[in-house]
Amino acid sequence: MKKDFLKLLDFSGDELYAILDVADKLKFALKRGIKNKPLKGKSLGMIFEKSPTRTRVSFEVGMYQLGGQALFLSPRDLQIGRGEPLEDTARVLSRFLNGIMIRTFKQSDVEKLAEYASIPIINGLTDFAHPCQVMADLQTIREFKGELKGRKLCYIGDGNNMANSLIVGGLKTGMSVSIGCPDAYRPDKAIMEFAEQYGDKFCVTSDIFKAAKDADAIYTDVWASMGMESEAAKRMEDFKGYCVDQALCDVAAKDVMVLHCLPAHRGEEITADVFEAHAKEIFEEAENRLHAQKAIMLMCMGK
Repeated sequence: MKKDFLKLLDFSGDELYAILDVADKLKFALKRGIKNKPLKGKSLGMIFEKSPTRTRVSFEVGMYQLGGQALFLSPRDLQIGRGEPLEDTARVLSRFLNGIMIRTFKQSDVEKLAEYASIPIINGLTDFAHPCQVMADLQTIREFKGELKGRKLCYIGDGNNMANSLIVGGLKTGMSVSIGCPDAYRPDKAIMEFAEQYGDKFCVTSDIFKAAKDADAIYTDVWASMGMESEAAKRMEDFKGYCVDQALCDVAAKDVMVLHCLPAHRGEEITADVFEAHAKEIFEEAENRLHAQKAIMLMCMGK
């Protein structure tokens, strides 16, 4: 049975911890110069309908380090850019590749690709979920805090794909999760329903100081994600005050860490001084995309 990585809702907490453990081992091995090639001879197709920086580089370099090769595929390189059904593309690429990573808009497109492909599908990002990023986030929090269970994760900003995946990943690994967002920008309904089972370990509030109270980690993202450029002016108004600044950090735990999935808009969702004060955590988080995704690729395409 093939293994896909479509959204964190599909995995148990133990399964997420298993991926994190492999990611840590891979990071340690790379730092030690150990060169295992468990995916030697295998190929990953990377479909990008949203422009990448960290996603492309981390998957491409990661696949190389594991001994395989990665192919960059934009809509201009594929017949789906000219109307070929996604289910046909899935069946054709399954004849050539050992796995597909896709970064796109609709979660339903990723699910359909997985339904028709006979090879593993990895979700590199959709408007609903960003599971690879959150695995890197969890790896980073565990590195700096020693453990995830019992920690408090606070997210400030739009209830977008990042919020959705952080809620699921945080709760499933034993963290409590608080979301500070405007009422009109709450996380997806399905995610809210999932989180209800965790009782007081989860809360959503429009009061960012309440959300950040005693948090071990504060996380933020841009107010207008890729594809929302037409909403930028309205969102600038709606998200006024939803900024991670020093005053917000002061109500969190004394040793609070700050995370950002990047790119960051200093002066909007985060102040420049807070960003620079926590740059070590933020850029370690960016690096961990490489290690977490290597672990995901091994889970999906390895033995």
